[in-house]
Amino acid sequence: MGKLFGTDGIRGVVGENLTAELAYRVGQAVTAVLTEEAGRPPLITIGMDTRISSDMLEGALISGITSVGGDVMPLGTIPTPAVAYLTVQVEADAGVVISASHNPFEHNGIKVFNGLGYKLSDALEERVEQKILSDAPMPLKKGAEIGKRIHGMKNLKYEYIKHLAGTIEDDLGGLRVLIDCANGAAAATAPDLFGNFEIEADFIHRKPTGTNINLRCGSTYLRSLAAMVTAGEYDLGIAFDGDADRCLMIDERGNVVDGDKTMAVCGRYMRDQGILTGRTIVGTVMSNLGLHEFCNKNNIRLICTPVGDRNVLEKMLEGGYRIGGEQSGHTIFTDYATTGDGQLTALQFLQILHRSGQTASELASICPAYPQTLVNIDLPNQPGLKEAVMASDALLSAIRREEEQLGGDGRVLVRPSGTEPLIRVMVEAKTAQQADACAGRLADLVKSLKI
Repeated sequence: MGKLFGTDGIRGVVGENLTAELAYRVGQAVTAVLTEEAGRPPLITIGMDTRISSDMLEGALISGITSVGGDVMPLGTIPTPAVAYLTVQVEADAGVVISASHNPFEHNGIKVFNGLGYKLSDALEERVEQKILSDAPMPLKKGAEIGKRIHGMKNLKYEYIKHLAGTIEDDLGGLRVLIDCANGAAAATAPDLFGNFEIEADFIHRKPTGTNINLRCGSTYLRSLAAMVTAGEYDLGIAFDGDADRCLMIDERGNVVDGDKTMAVCGRYMRDQGILTGRTIVGTVMSNLGLHEFCNKNNIRLICTPVGDRNVLEKMLEGGYRIGGEQSGHTIFTDYATTGDGQLTALQFLQILHRSGQTASELASICPAYPQTLVNIDLPNQPGLKEAVMASDALLSAIRREEEQLGGDGRVLVRPSGTEPLIRVMVEAKTAQQADACAGRLADLVKSLKI
């Protein structure tokens, strides 16, 4: 991981460590590297979520890109996976997303896809980062060599919506769903998308103000959605995050259907259809023990990667696997997308629900969930601090001690966040009380460390 690029691009608090000046330089650096690669100025798409800072950062990026000769195709407010898809469709050289996903509105980020719709390689990210951080002047253009902004591209979102709608065959008639747009990018596409079907869909949190994205709503806050699903007798609740690359769901009883359960339902259906390549699902080390148990019982192989949808996708492409994802709701269907897509995931699940004749709770019950406690410990935003904490002998000893106490009936995972100044502690155990107690002890230890 570099000084600027984390596991999901550049992230920061706008006005502090993510500024318009930095975005301008990122635009220049990305364009310069792509020009070196192709031997010509690139065409770059840009999409963004609904944060108040996204317009400012878009303007800075466009200025940076065009100043060194690149052309820009702004897509407007649109989900992250739509940028990946449309970048390929318009044959652009790269796509840039301005979003901090599930984080609060004060945060924002810059993520780059290559011309094939995949996240920029580590090698190219490193070259971009070197240019951003160096004092070397950028190759500024003048006259007719200055890049241009291509107007009228915002309607391309309907090409993306058409693509998603075409991934399923059913009309979904007879289903009632409640959809939480998180006051984010899904508000720009979800109503039109679900309007293609006979489904009865109601929407909440679809009025972005610039400061209410992910605010007590969306996939990071399911409480209100769950209450409304049960009170309104909906068949399913669907929650996206700020940039709509995640999807978590609520069954008709108000219970969470997380990414693990979604992969189990979709993976078993794909197995039964004979399209689950290698009878394999790709998860991460965060995947619940219940998903392991489900896969063992259903003769499905579960491959676990380090946390991060980039790692999941790399393993999927390596083995030709068709479904993978994270418990947090990033689910990747490589038949249809090059990255996690929340709306695509919702449609795949809804078609299975429509065909099954079962309720959502009955479908999801095939994958048990062991009690799991996740604690996030905030750290000062200092370079190298997360790495120093993780290397602490006291922490490593405590983890071994807790694992011994859990025996074979649980597990402990302590890891640094790839996008925020956090250490994450995850514990699974036979009971919630055991998991809570273990996670609490480890969290207290991390807070007490003197690094």
